[in-house]
Amino acid sequence: MKTIEFINPIEGDMLHARDGIVVNGSLQTIVKIKAPLQHLLTINGVEAQEREGVFEARIILNDYQNTIEVKNMTTGENAQITVFWLPRFAGNYRLSIDDNIWFLRDIHQNEDKYTSIFDNPYLGFLKEVHDTYGTKVHFNLFYETDGFNLSQLTDKYKSEWTANADWIRLSFHALGEFPDMPYRNASYQQVAQDCELVKNEIRRFAGEAVMGPVTTIHWGEANVEGSRALRDAGYVGQLGYFNVDDDLPAVSYYLTVEQRRRLKKRFVWHDTAENITFIRSSIVVDKKELDEIVPHLNYYEQLPSGQPPYVDFLVHEQYFYPFYEAYQPDFRERIVACVKWATHKGYTPAFLGDCIL
Repeated sequence: MKTIEFINPIEGDMLHARDGIVVNGSLQTIVKIKAPLQHLLTINGVEAQEREGVFEARIILNDYQNTIEVKNMTTGENAQITVFWLPRFAGNYRLSIDDNIWFLRDIHQNEDKYTSIFDNPYLGFLKEVHDTYGTKVHFNLFYETDGFNLSQLTDKYKSEWTANADWIRLSFHALGEFPDMPYRNASYQQVAQDCELVKNEIRRFAGEAVMGPVTTIHWGEANVEGSRALRDAGYVGQLGYFNVDDDLPAVSYYLTVEQRRRLKKRFVWHDTAENITFIRSSIVVDKKELDEIVPHLNYYEQLPSGQPPYVDFLVHEQYFYPFYEAYQPDFRERIVACVKWATHKGYTPAFLGDCIL
């Protein structure tokens, strides 16, 4: 019977600067183990000290992927886990926007009029946010909406998309807005097919420079086959809400309750069996009133885990438009409130893909 239990970190944990002390690019962190008392344990060769029934040792992580090995020198038992060191994760933020298609339809409809993609009011506003705060913006795209699909979008602005790849990312989200939760029980083939459809069009009209290794699938729901399809398409990073122990939608792909609890606490976790990294969004901006945004973000400071190491501000495109039935007239103000908060707290704009690999 195994008597060694990893308390912290655990298998798949992705550690960052807030998990210890950074020295010359390496992370010094404390490993905590539960094992029989009065036994002699080493953790990566360091003798562990028993404190209040828990064995601890400070070790050094140098690489992206690291093995932590515990040896019980008394019994000969040993155990290992794999953890990750993310030196660029903590202290950064981005704005991620789901359900994008209408601004691209507008660019299509006005291609004879617009001299720039930023003539589109939605994209023009987001460029203002970037120009003011340096914010990096990730757009998750639908392939189609009423009367339009991405294959119709002109490639005349391709050089402009590429020129702004320092702050713009485009990725697959879904074939379309409906049905709800389209990939919850979808096959590998269906997810792969829809994903490649969108990716091919992004390459055509915008170029490789705006693409990256992270996406959010529509509704954040997929079985393991769907997540594998995303991974194999290059999306090793998959974002969701990972709600648990509440009445909110899980938005958690195929993860178990215990895995969701870990993600809710730590905001990032890697499924080593599937080679997929999951990241938790910090706020769904359009689900909070303007005056609730800052208190919601500040509330993290009261939790044992503290502020999110990486802050993802998630919002949905449709709330920008007056013709939408749930239009939010303060859409702009909500986004600015988030970005100002991040700036005030010392977070730096950074693409998520640059921080998890």
